[in-house]
Amino acid sequence: MNEALKLQRHEDLSMKELAALEELFDSEYLSDYGCWNPEAPYGYSPADFHVLAFQGSVLAAHVGFQRRVILVGTDEILVAGTGGVLVHQRFRGTGLGGRVMRHAQKAMREEAETDFGFLGCRMEVVPFYESAGWVQVHATERCLSPSDQTSVIVSQGAPTLICSSTRDASEWPNGDIDLRGTPW
Repeated sequence: MNEALKLQRHEDLSMKELAALEELFDSEYLSDYGCWNPEAPYGYSPADFHVLAFQGSVLAAHVGFQRRVILVGTDEILVAGTGGVLVHQRFRGTGLGGRVMRHAQKAMREEAETDFGFLGCRMEVVPFYESAGWVQVHATERCLSPSDQTSVIVSQGAPTLICSSTRDASEWPNGDIDLRGTPW
């Protein structure tokens, strides 16, 4: 089967691509979270950029990211806030997730020109992200709640990872993190 990786700006998604994204996300999350909405996916921040991985005509994987300036300690940092990382169940274990992540990282650097990639995740998927070049940072994080977009959530200890983009991960500043919006 032919594999094709494609970077698409959110505003340039075709109706066919939007329908494929809806099908991919609903196949995984519909019963727990309801229908996928491209403008507010499950209450999280929407992507500005989408990396789409097709196996033939089937959308097999997705990584989305949004450019945003966040505050880390006293430093303003331009990140590619990453979310919507999903590989269709049929294609898991094939290495597709890693290929899509590397493609997204290249786009973060070359197209979005962000300082770093940034994401939060569950502890059980940290090894996957680390295998794709992401590193954990430890800090208190503040963000707006995905459920109401107004309540402030402060968390410690949840996995937060960054990757190099136009700046090396070793340059990540110390300090608490304020996402200045909802997470991705």
